Amino acid sequence: MKELISLEKEEPPSEASEARRGGRPPAGTDPQKRRQIMEGAGRVFTNLGFDAASMSDVAREAQVSKATLYVYFQDKEHLFTAICAERRDRNIGELIALLDTAKPLEEMLTAFGTDMVRRISQPQVIAAQRIVIGVAERMPEIGREFFEAGAKRLVGAMTEFLDHHVARGTLKIENTFLAAAQFMELAQATLFRPRLYAVAAEPPSEEEIRNTVTSAVGVFLAAYRT
Repeated sequence: MKELISLEKEEPPSEASEARRGGRPPAGTDPQKRRQIMEGAGRVFTNLGFDAASMSDVAREAQVSKATLYVYFQDKEHLFTAICAERRDRNIGELIALLDTAKPLEEMLTAFGTDMVRRISQPQVIAAQRIVIGVAERMPEIGREFFEAGAKRLVGAMTEFLDHHVARGTLKIENTFLAAAQFMELAQATLFRPRLYAVAAEPPSEEEIRNTVTSAVGVFLAAYRT
């Protein structure tokens, strides 16, 4: 206990006090400090789990004062979702890059659906989804941000991809936004929700993904191909 107290006393001045002296960026805007906190928090959440972890744990691991930690993140939920959002944005960016309109339609739908299912069924992604759902009722801004920057953004990219093929005459679709959402639901059918609700623990096998996505592509093209 004495060691913990002495560590608190020996910590460097808070970011806010440094900012007032002109030595650092304004409080809460230093990207290196934010990265330091998020990396420390990532280790804490990995080792302790979300429920058991505390902001004090994060402050110790990240080697910052609690005052500095709260300048950047108002609570544990916002800190966790910031970490998840970073990974989510990278995943979605890589998925969107697969939607190449210069390549055959069926090939692209299959590649996109396969990679999407692989990513969303990973344990860390499932865990993040559960936590966001759990806090969405009392923190609706977190749920809204995750939906709009996640699923809605992905559907939007797929909509543009389908619009291109409609204009080309490959597909005949009246509502491409709805069709995009339909394809994404078809591709993850029987694979995502059982894992979200802990009915299945391990990610689906490559054979399961291939069978489901192949069926999804077949149903989609049967409905919308000209």
